Amino acid sequence: MTSLSRGTVPPKPTKPEGDEPTVIDVKILGKDYQVTCPADEQDDLVLAATQFDQRMREIRETGKVIGLERIAVMAGLNITHEFLQAKDRAEGKETTNLLKKLNRKLDNALQSAKQMEI
Repeated sequence: MTSLSRGTVPPKPTKPEGDEPTVIDVKILGKDYQVTCPADEQDDLVLAATQFDQRMREIRETGKVIGLERIAVMAGLNITHEFLQAKDRAEGKETTNLLKKLNRKLDNALQSAKQMEI
């Protein structure tokens, strides 16, 4: 056991290297941004910034949206919409809706068949 004398500060706990935050430079629409992220997530951050930059460029090239802030909002909304659609597909909502439609069709067909018997 170590003892501390008055006025000394205990050493800060060290983090594993994978969790050590790193500053990454990314460029979006020609502007440089510094973003801090864990070292083990650098590749994902660079990929995300590249894709975001591409989406913003596509929106800007349409000429329908003017201003960096508006372009960023539109890109963010588009990406979020696509994410939610993919999430719904992954969760099976598309399949669930299809099964509900098929169930209704089967119910209707069975009702029609029962009425024909009567």
